[in-house]
Parts: sequence; C-alpha cells; structure tokens
Amino acid sequence: MTVIASQIQGYMERASWIRRMFEAGTEMKQKYGAENVFDFSLGNPDLAPPPAVGEALRDLADRADQPFVFGYMPNAGYPALRERLAEYLSAEQGVALKAEHITVTCGAAGGINAFFKAVLEPGDEVLCPAPFFVEYGFYVQNHGGVFKTVPAREMTFELDLEAFEAAITDRTRVVLVNSPNNPTGQVYSREEMDALAEILRRHSQKNGRPIFLVSDEPYRFLAYDNVEVPSLLALYEYAVVISSFSKNLALAGERVGYVALNPDMPDVGQLAGALVLTNRILGFVNAPAVGQHIVARALGQGVDLSVYEARREAMARVLTEAGYRFSMPRGGFYFFPAIPEGKDDTTFVNTNLMNEKILAVPGTGFGYPGYFRLAFCVDQSVIEGAADGFTRAFQS
Repeated sequence: MTVIASQIQGYMERASWIRRMFEAGTEMKQKYGAENVFDFSLGNPDLAPPPAVGEALRDLADRADQPFVFGYMPNAGYPALRERLAEYLSAEQGVALKAEHITVTCGAAGGINAFFKAVLEPGDEVLCPAPFFVEYGFYVQNHGGVFKTVPAREMTFELDLEAFEAAITDRTRVVLVNSPNNPTGQVYSREEMDALAEILRRHSQKNGRPIFLVSDEPYRFLAYDNVEVPSLLALYEYAVVISSFSKNLALAGERVGYVALNPDMPDVGQLAGALVLTNRILGFVNAPAVGQHIVARALGQGVDLSVYEARREAMARVLTEAGYRFSMPRGGFYFFPAIPEGKDDTTFVNTNLMNEKILAVPGTGFGYPGYFRLAFCVDQSVIEGAADGFTRAFQS
C-alpha cells in the first residue's frame, strides 16, 4: 500500500536532477569539507542583495507595530507596487503597460502555474524548446496539459523553427520560451522571435483560438557583450512575460514574481481577471507581503553584474584548457558543455566529475542528453580550484 498518489510517486522517481545533485553535494561537503568540494549544481544566487533591500527591511521593522503592514492585500498585489512595475516594465519591454496588466505572483513558478490554470483545457499542449528547466513539465501536468519539447540545434542551442512549426497541432495552446536560457545561456534573437511569432499567428488563425507565447525571463537582466534580449510583448499580440526578482535582487527565497500581459491582446481584461482568480484558488492567495515591500523599494536596482562577467570568463578559460566543447553563454549564469566523446552524460557527471568532487547536472535532467550544466554563481576561487579536476575528468 502507498499513502501518496501514483502520479506523485512517478514524479518522485524522476524528480529533479538539480535537487539530487544539490543533496549529494551537501553530503560530500560534510564528508570532505566544503572547501574541497566544487559545487556547480544549483543556480542559487550567491551575491548580496543591493542596499535598497536592507533599507526596505529596516523601514518595515520601524513600521511593524502599525496595523495591516503585513495584512491581506488585493490578490493581484499591492496597487502601489503594480503601478511601479507597470512604469518599469513599460520602459523595459517597449509597450505601454498599466497596473491592470500585471499580477504579482509567488515567484515566476507561481506565475506560470497561475497562467496555465487560466488558459489550459485538459489535453492542451504546451511546446517548449529543449533543453528546458525541468519543472516546466510538472507545471503543465498540474493543469491537465501535455508537455511537448522541440530540440534546439546542437551546440548553438538556437531555435529549430521548422521543427517548431511541424510540432504545432490543433491542441497547441502555449509556446513557452526561457531567454536567457537555463541551462544553455542562449539568448534567442529578435529574428528568431519574429519568425516564431509569425508561425504562431498563422496557426492561431487556422486553429480558431490563440496560441500564447510565454517568455520566462528571470535572467533578462544578465546578458553579456551588449546582447539584446528582445521584448516579446512588442512582437506578438498574445505574448505574456513572466519573471521574478530571485536573481537580479538576490531574493530567491522571498518568492516574488509577476505576470505581465500584452496590453494590445484581445480580451486582455478577461485574462487579467482570470489570473487574479487562479492566483487565489491555487492557494498562493498573494505574493508575500514582505517581498512586495522590498521589491517596491528596490525596483531598478540589482546585484553587481561585473562579478558574473568575471566568473563567466574564468569558467570559459577553465573549460577550454581542459578540452571541453561549449557554446559561450550569452546570458544567465550557466554553461552547458558537451561531454567527452564516447561518454554518457549521467555516468560522466556521477562518476568522472564526482570522483573529482565536482558537482554538475547531466543534460538528461534538462531533456537534452550529451551535455552537462554548470552554474557559475559561485566564488571565482571555486571555479579556479576545480580546473585540475575538470582536466582529469575529461581525460579519464
């Protein structure tokens, strides 16, 4: 007999490789000492939040004896924060957003779930390029949808637009992209997004209902070498942007994000109202009050990007000298190198790398075997300290 649902039992058996490697890392650090383990498994931002975060917390502490400082608020978030977000995102996305186009959510994950609950019928399909953030499939299944992937092009990880068009059916409801991408660091170009939007227009007309283009953007702030992260809201009428402040404000544990709807979307008010409802009935109710106060104060600030730039260069140098093939990440804080020829990615990560006390995540965990992910949101000394181990793992 089992006390849990069979579906959840199946989920647990194929649970996130990221968390598995993180837990293995905890055990290794206890055994060998944290300084002797090189942990690139989890994308947990290690930089201190900007000063405005501390200022906001001190201000909240001074007002903690007042009524309703942490009380209920509208399910879509504090009105003042939504107004500020509308102004900020209008400049970022190049469209004229109003507060009613924005729902504040429990992180980007809460936003994605609230959106899927609002638009998916049982059996509707969500298309996503692979490799992909592993939780996406679970989010789709939470709401009766079918998760389908379209492999990106080898090594460059650019979109395969022909394969995308071939994968669309009359049940396709959403195309979900993540740019800058986790795990590859790829940033999809304006040309790619323009072409994808045109494909979705044609098929929306053919199917008699819109196919939404959803952009998950927690790494938008982190693009290198002046790479443009194009605004999908400005490119496609049924575009939706979902993001969080986990990475740019180093508030991953505070769980504050948002859903922003294209203001030119037909029936945008109806979808906005549905998101307010789904945010509530999924049990989120509203994003955390403390986090919303912090974001309102810190909006527009961010962590020191030069630190990530230096780490990116260091990781590229270490991998190149060790002999790995990789595409230089254009954004985010991940590398996705190819494993050595003739190797299996899970074996390489669990044996070759782990024998060197290096923790990574196999590409299989992201639906793209033959590669492995390294999160370089770690001190540069960890990257440089792992150099010899990367070489030995490659050669062994």
